[in-house]
Amino acid sequence: MTPARIAVIDIGKTNAKLALVEAETLAEIAVVTRPNRVLPGPPWPHFDLEGHWQFFLHHLADFHARHGVDAISVTTHGASAVLLDGQGRALPMLDYEHPGPDALAGAYDAIRPDFAQTGSPRLPMGLNLGAQLHWLLSDPDVAGRVADVVTYPQYWGWRLTGERASDVTSLGCHTDLWNPWAGRFSDLVERLGLTGRIAPARRANEVLGGLLPDVAQATGIPAGTPVAVGIHDSNASLFAHVLGRQGAFSVVSTGTWVVAMAVGGRPGALDPGRDVLVNVNALGAPTPSARFMGGREFEIIRAGSAAEPSDRDRAAALDAGLMILPAVEPGSGPFRGRTMAWTRPPAGDGQRMAALSWYLALMTDSCLRLVGAQGPVIVEGPFARNGDFLDMLAALRGEGVETATSATGTSVGAALLCLPPRAAPATRTWPVPARADALRLHARRWYDRLGDSAPS
Repeated sequence: MTPARIAVIDIGKTNAKLALVEAETLAEIAVVTRPNRVLPGPPWPHFDLEGHWQFFLHHLADFHARHGVDAISVTTHGASAVLLDGQGRALPMLDYEHPGPDALAGAYDAIRPDFAQTGSPRLPMGLNLGAQLHWLLSDPDVAGRVADVVTYPQYWGWRLTGERASDVTSLGCHTDLWNPWAGRFSDLVERLGLTGRIAPARRANEVLGGLLPDVAQATGIPAGTPVAVGIHDSNASLFAHVLGRQGAFSVVSTGTWVVAMAVGGRPGALDPGRDVLVNVNALGAPTPSARFMGGREFEIIRAGSAAEPSDRDRAAALDAGLMILPAVEPGSGPFRGRTMAWTRPPAGDGQRMAALSWYLALMTDSCLRLVGAQGPVIVEGPFARNGDFLDMLAALRGEGVETATSATGTSVGAALLCLPPRAAPATRTWPVPARADALRLHARRWYDRLGDSAPS
């Protein structure tokens, strides 16, 4: 029977959410959030898994009492997994921004497969999940305790159902552990001594299992309620469009990370040195992608300001050639390793915020060009509500920019894992702005300053 309401556990790098999605309309009828804070350790900086669990149980009970819950799905950020011991206890889940794995970078580089096998660029800290596992397993005590490795969405699925799995979208997210073209584990799994210990890979839209009796008792949701295998969050944004669209298009999933994913674009060589990678979508297909830490960059530059640019601010910023040159967050993205700079000091918060939004759009355009994106660009997440970002992107993307009507594309995409295939969700076309020529000139000058090929 098709569920009427799906509860979605949705954990981004910044916040953990629980959303209740109505199946017929795909509207989010309830959403609650809590910070996804990192605990300092010991033994290493780790996420507050138990705090999240109690939060989810409390609000699952509330959602069910007020609305009813007929199925549960899960979506989380990538580059993460949970190690389980032989008694099913979780070791603290390492924060992927911890620099610990860098201490063993040379030894890890000697065993990791190359980009041709994995579609995974070499990234710092623990952004390659394989590097996290290599560092963690270098501790003999940890290596001796690990019985199972489950990717992060499936950790929550295991808490809900007792079933252990991994999913292809999480394994295909720059882990070094997956061969996206062959649809199997890479050579790294054997080299790490994890053969048979990484939970079996399953499709995100399969049913993982039914809700455990003790979880049912804690929430009031009936035991046996179906729980989907779950999905990496950027792929959740992509899923609905993969199911319902024909022809070439791209999806830009925005949050802490901005991830541009191209479907049916121009084939071409991908440059792992520019944070280009091959994701795996929910259907198991390789998906060229590029990303940068756009949400983090937005917060750094806005520095708490809630200023809204005026038309005068925008005109003045364009006339002055006010630009941010990458990279605000230099550890990732198409211009990683460069030092951020302003072309000139901004004259007030309004100009600063306009220039910031244009910078984020130019970074997004760079990502789209690197993966050969063609067709319309669908923007999901918080940047879909940023008019200056959308104006710049619409000025540069000749095949159109659309915005998702859902406030949380990841939650809706995850809910669709529990539903029969349907048409792509509604989007709104963003109009080409009146100042498009001025924005295009601004963009050409930005690319010229970077020595990158400017858009025509």
